[in-house]
Amino acid sequence: MENKKVLLGMSGGVDSSVSALLLKEKGYEVIGTTLELFAGSSCCNTNTYIDAKNVCNSLGIPHFTYNCKEEFRKNVIEDFINCYADCKTPNPCIECNKYMKFGFMYEKAKELGCNYIATGHYAKTEFSKEYGRWVLKKSNAGKKDQSYVLWNIPKELLEHIVFPLSDFENKEQIREIARENNLKVANKPDSEDICFVPDGNYKRFLEDNSNLKPKEGNIVNSKGEVLGKHTGLYNYTIGQRKGLGISYKAPLFVLGFNKEKNEVIVGEENELYKKEVIVEDINLLLFDEIKDWLEVDVKTRYSTKTLKAKIIQKENKIKVEFVEPARALTPGQSAVFYIGDTVVGGGKI
Repeated sequence: MENKKVLLGMSGGVDSSVSALLLKEKGYEVIGTTLELFAGSSCCNTNTYIDAKNVCNSLGIPHFTYNCKEEFRKNVIEDFINCYADCKTPNPCIECNKYMKFGFMYEKAKELGCNYIATGHYAKTEFSKEYGRWVLKKSNAGKKDQSYVLWNIPKELLEHIVFPLSDFENKEQIREIARENNLKVANKPDSEDICFVPDGNYKRFLEDNSNLKPKEGNIVNSKGEVLGKHTGLYNYTIGQRKGLGISYKAPLFVLGFNKEKNEVIVGEENELYKKEVIVEDINLLLFDEIKDWLEVDVKTRYSTKTLKAKIIQKENKIKVEFVEPARALTPGQSAVFYIGDTVVGGGKI
């Protein structure tokens, strides 16, 4: 008899609550869990635990909370701080998925005798006959698809992951199911910000939680000419146009940084485009190795469209050559590779 016991990550929101309902309907033995990640964050506060527990009570399933604030600080917050200190722009959700939701949570699932873990992400896992392995794919949710933030999960977990929302096309369908089943979280708003920076002021968070402090320096163009002053390198990101405080004959954008000289480098929009990039810290899901040039679609930020490119692996890095130059490639952000709807893997720019 197949072990259909599943540990479901629950944030108290509508997606994970409806996931619990759908899993139960499909015959899974569901256990809900909420990870305590950061005191006062948008995804783990008292309301989160109460909402998740109430949903579990109404569905007749057990619910556990686990305190993993220390693991979260070490794997997610410290990475976030280190990235900004190194003039990079991080995506903390990607680290959280790797280490917490599909790392820590899977260990807990095994302890509880569960063969599966599930989350309310909009993505899909299935066995592919074409590739002879379990694969991660885009969900049917179009713009809401979250496969981009899941490239870094260990590939050996794919056959143990269930995404109950994979076939829905929009959030309104999920809310409708919640309303039909009298789930009190049906109209709860989405949390959009970084969970541990609920007010969206990441600069203040960095100053309060690290030794990053405002340090004035020069804003220069690519020839090294001084055009103005900046307030600290961590206050800027590549592609940024607003808030530079410079009047110039053409709009200026942040192109990069000179950490040693404490300089922000700016230029005109045409200077933002690059034909190739190197990606490191790679995680391949579809192949064990990419030995020859492979044609793929690449997504370089969660909210951008995919771009055509070809990629090749050189040891533990991937070289990406774009068909058309790519705009504002940002160190610290993830490049995620697709063939059709299937995730090849990804890495950090």
